[in-house]
Amino acid sequence: MTPPTSSPLISILGGGQLGRMLALAGYPLGLRFRFLDPSPDAPAGEVGELVVGDYESPAAQEALAEGATIITYEFENVPVATARALERHAPVYPPPAALEAAQDRLAEKSLFRTLGIPTPPFAPINSEEELHAALGRDGMGFPAVLKTRRFGYDGKGQALIREPADLGPAWRVLGSGSVPLILEGFVPFEREVSVLAARSAAGEHAVYPIVQNRHARGILRESVAPAPGPTTPRMQALAEEYAHRLLDALNYVGLLAVEFFEVDGALLANEMAPRVHNSGHWTIEGAETSQFENHLRAILGLPLGPTAPVGASVMLNLIGQTPAPADVLAIGGAHLHLYGKAPKPGRKLGHVTARAPDGNTAAAIAARLRALIGMD
Repeated sequence: MTPPTSSPLISILGGGQLGRMLALAGYPLGLRFRFLDPSPDAPAGEVGELVVGDYESPAAQEALAEGATIITYEFENVPVATARALERHAPVYPPPAALEAAQDRLAEKSLFRTLGIPTPPFAPINSEEELHAALGRDGMGFPAVLKTRRFGYDGKGQALIREPADLGPAWRVLGSGSVPLILEGFVPFEREVSVLAARSAAGEHAVYPIVQNRHARGILRESVAPAPGPTTPRMQALAEEYAHRLLDALNYVGLLAVEFFEVDGALLANEMAPRVHNSGHWTIEGAETSQFENHLRAILGLPLGPTAPVGASVMLNLIGQTPAPADVLAIGGAHLHLYGKAPKPGRKLGHVTARAPDGNTAAAIAARLRALIGMD
């Protein structure tokens, strides 16, 4: 048995970079951390106790949960059954119901619609005939995006349908009906934004400034915080309102990220992530309280920290390769974070945040960093 201690133990499903950054935020608060991950090389293993095992293994679950004060997760594709099973040992936050909704794009979009949060048009697809019938109905037309309902991330599990000739190939590339699918209307958005919001068990809310995101090949490349532009105040108000609805409807505890498309003065919800989020990494240097600390505060029942920005920030992901640390750190205002992962094409290996007193200066620093890392 683990000896009794007054130091809270946070057990985390997943040992990736998000878990790693949660631990780094939690150590100043006197917290301890344990992770469950199938890989013995999980990045979080460098900063906390690592249980190597399958998420569905009862023995691994027992090892993770022993002595835990709270159990949380750092990515949304952990089995819901595992999260529910772990509730027998300790509180699991965010609640497994939020995890379940986020894992199924149809359930997620239906939740948004129920709460009055606008979305692109969508339809469940279970056969090739339904795929053909859905186009031209309920505001759906060409182009459209066919997606797997589950386990898609960073651009995976989806196919763009530009014209009728694309229907058959899209159907086949996504499994020819072997997995449930959803068809979504293609959104000619003006920009992509996201909002991070935290809710404590006591119902306290804290919302960060919205950020402007840029993706390439389905992977987040950069986030600008706070989001610039004349429409930002209205978009901030809408994003906050929608976040509040989700947090309360789900009886949420922890940090939630919601991604939106901005279109014609409105926000259309794309997806939510019931966890700390890549578009919130800027908060480590760029906000009074980081997303990681506020997630920990929320799940432990501590008062939430202020979310005001400290100047302006631009976060750039390091994908596939990393520059020499000395070259990055020679640029004033640059803050480097490496995740301890082996290089691999398309893999997030770290990030660097440019922070400055104003947006123009932060953008200039970010331009130097883009040139250094060869970002497209």
